[in-house]
Amino acid sequence: MAKIKLITDSASDITKENAEKYGIKVIPFKVTMGEKSYTSRVDFDNEGFYKMLDEYDGIPMTSQITAYEFGEVYKELYEEGYTDVIYTSINAKGSSTYSNSVMAKEQFFEKHPEAKGKFNIYNIDGRSYTGGYGYAVVEGAKKAAKNTPAKDIVAFMKDWIDNCVIFFAMYTLKYARKSGRIPSAAAFVGEVMGLKPLMRIDDNQIVTEAKIRGDKAIVPKILELVQAEMIPQTPYCVVYGSDTFVRDEMAQAMTKKMGYPPTDFYQIGSEVAINAGPKVTGVIFKSSHRK
Repeated sequence: MAKIKLITDSASDITKENAEKYGIKVIPFKVTMGEKSYTSRVDFDNEGFYKMLDEYDGIPMTSQITAYEFGEVYKELYEEGYTDVIYTSINAKGSSTYSNSVMAKEQFFEKHPEAKGKFNIYNIDGRSYTGGYGYAVVEGAKKAAKNTPAKDIVAFMKDWIDNCVIFFAMYTLKYARKSGRIPSAAAFVGEVMGLKPLMRIDDNQIVTEAKIRGDKAIVPKILELVQAEMIPQTPYCVVYGSDTFVRDEMAQAMTKKMGYPPTDFYQIGSEVAINAGPKVTGVIFKSSHRK
């Protein structure tokens, strides 16, 4: 009988509760602030990191998960008797983590040729951030618990990831300017004029979908864009940061607009907050425009 393990990295923003409930292994990224290095989800929770970020004048850096770390995980799961491992990574264009996971797979089978045919490793590029791929991992783990074959789980997850879009907005451009996501001059002009960029994440890219004037226009604009693209009656999730009022505002507005509530909520962790800042709001959904 197949024994399947879903693994991912901490940028998926899967809650510890869901990770424990569905047996998902989450490999944490390391974050460096000055001369100090921290492990995400170990040395701080999300609220703790928001406070650290607010008090830090420099630019925090995340380091990729190495091939060695992946190799140790694969070896551990093989020895524990798993037959199938499904790893889903942060956007491959934004990090070398995905390619490291593939390299580790190749190295594992070189060291353990006896594992071929009885131990399968599937590497999936999440092509996104936060719940854009975190949702697929959670749903995949639910299917594994129901003894769904690994190849069917992978097909389901890839279908979601290939068609997933996130619309989100940052309430301040301070952190995007510091990290380089938005050039300093453009961020300065935006803040002076009260403009907020509404970002679109899909197909391994982050682009500015629209510019919004004033905080109050953010939620209505996101709703407008989501409604024009979301496949009717499909699941959607709300992404948020430090402000639970904004989270609830988005959830209530989406529920009223779509006729049903969000399937889940994803609070951004350090990997996203470094670039977007702690206060964000957005919606993760399956788009009819992707294929």
